Amino acid sequence: MFSVTVRDHIMIAHSFRGDVFGPAQRLHGATFVVDASFRRPDLDADGIVVDIGLATDQLKAVLGELNYRNLDDEPAFAGTNTTTEVLARTIADRLADRVHAGHLGAGAHGLTGITVTLHESHVAWASYERSLPGANGAGEGTG
Repeated sequence: MFSVTVRDHIMIAHSFRGDVFGPAQRLHGATFVVDASFRRPDLDADGIVVDIGLATDQLKAVLGELNYRNLDDEPAFAGTNTTTEVLARTIADRLADRVHAGHLGAGAHGLTGITVTLHESHVAWASYERSLPGANGAGEGTG
């Protein structure tokens, strides 16, 4: 299996519901380093997994929808604790939508999966891995 990873970052504000979160129940900020890995079993005709420039641009676009926002105010997250794990899944799913829409180029249709990792610090991170349908359009994303 081949993979290519691109990296960016986001800064958000949010709060959590539930005693398990302790002081994080109060509004606080977080900065995440975000890695998006794209995978496929074989390289495309150009000998690549995905165009790194397009992958970088699309990760930046997806993160731009979240960056510098209080996620508590975002309708897409109403009633949801925006944990690191939830954000990793959200970003992966939004990238998958962009793959399907053709924003990562025609060669990206051979991708079989995406993994998004959000690094909370140098000692803690969370990831979400999902599959992508094959070239025939069959299949669904899974976690």
